[in-house]
Amino acid sequence: MAAAVSAVSVFSPVPAQAARPSVHGFSEFAYGVKVSDDTTKRDNFNLLEERLQLKSNYAFDGEGYWARRGGTLNFKGDFTVDEYFSGRTDFELRELNFSWTPASWMDAKFGRQTLTWGTGDYLFVNDLFPKDYQSFFTGRDDEYLKKPSDAFRISIYPAAANIDFIMAKFTPNTTADGDRVSFFDSLQGGIAGTNSDRQLVEPPLQLSNNEYALRVYRGLGSHELALYFFSGFNKSPDSYKDEAARQLFYRRLDAYGASLRGPFFGGIGNAEFGCYNSRQDSDGNNRLIENSMIKFLSGYEKDMGDDLKVGFQYLYEQRLDYDNYTDNLLAGDFIFDESRHLLTQRLMKLYKNQTVTVSLFNFYSPTDKDGYARPSISYDLSDQWKLALGANLPWGEDDLTEFGQMKKNKNVFFRARYSF
Repeated sequence: MAAAVSAVSVFSPVPAQAARPSVHGFSEFAYGVKVSDDTTKRDNFNLLEERLQLKSNYAFDGEGYWARRGGTLNFKGDFTVDEYFSGRTDFELRELNFSWTPASWMDAKFGRQTLTWGTGDYLFVNDLFPKDYQSFFTGRDDEYLKKPSDAFRISIYPAAANIDFIMAKFTPNTTADGDRVSFFDSLQGGIAGTNSDRQLVEPPLQLSNNEYALRVYRGLGSHELALYFFSGFNKSPDSYKDEAARQLFYRRLDAYGASLRGPFFGGIGNAEFGCYNSRQDSDGNNRLIENSMIKFLSGYEKDMGDDLKVGFQYLYEQRLDYDNYTDNLLAGDFIFDESRHLLTQRLMKLYKNQTVTVSLFNFYSPTDKDGYARPSISYDLSDQWKLALGANLPWGEDDLTEFGQMKKNKNVFFRARYSF
């Protein structure tokens, strides 16, 4: 950010002025009561915190270069008191960036920002930016599913198609660590909590480990077609660096994909495809590194009238070079399936002049024989006050599947938010 600030004095022919920023945000109390037992740090709850979010924009004004180019500083930060860890205080910088318009056909943003694209609802095929699944499974607001990245983003708008280019520092997903959320630890062979001693090895901070993402998109009538490319690392540690040292790492990953979204049979339909190349195991011969994979997603959502919306999705995943994978397994290794089918359903109904929202989102995998239900209800008491009540109810027959491993993290959560 220092480089962006110093550039004002270097490039501005007239000293830039800044409009007085406005500060707004919210304060929130959140509590999640556990309804199942596991071996995490606490037995009776997995979420208890007070949060204060502040955000502000600082737009340059006057006749200077940055004012003419729409230069704006953006900030968003969260202060928390986490009672799960005995009142531990923390600060998360969720946004600190500088955005501007270098030309009429170009926008740019540099700094910490949240990145997202793709067509899925809670399902991500070509959106390979970092996520916080620990927040997702404990009952924080959906805003916290997407983690911020330190990145440079440039968007250009030629006549043929729009182009987004991103260069970012690697940021991993926040996954279950055993302290707050239990998970399947393959090194122990079962669901683990605080007893897990695995180590996650991140790629070193160096220029060669920067990540790159590209999206090219354009309208086709009332539909939008997009092509995607990503080169970086898988955001979850699904490969083994050293079994004896109990180390997992984030494998290098290239991804290629496409999506189409638009009107379909009275609603909105979407289709998305992604091909993942596991660069350190492109032939699938290394049993310690996850294979390459393809994913296909289709979805449909429709407004049924009377403030009722429904949505459905189908996701297919296939592990490539599966014969090579199974041929190189050792006795005692866990064997993962070649393919996976996943269905989702969303129902959302508004009541009381759209101040009450009742929602139910379900995941179900017939191949993994597991699922995850997320019922919730929220009430806007006023323009400032909002209450939310919901539950996280994962289940599954096997401990090693995506939702089966989370089945001991069931909770009922409550949030009260005051916005200002």
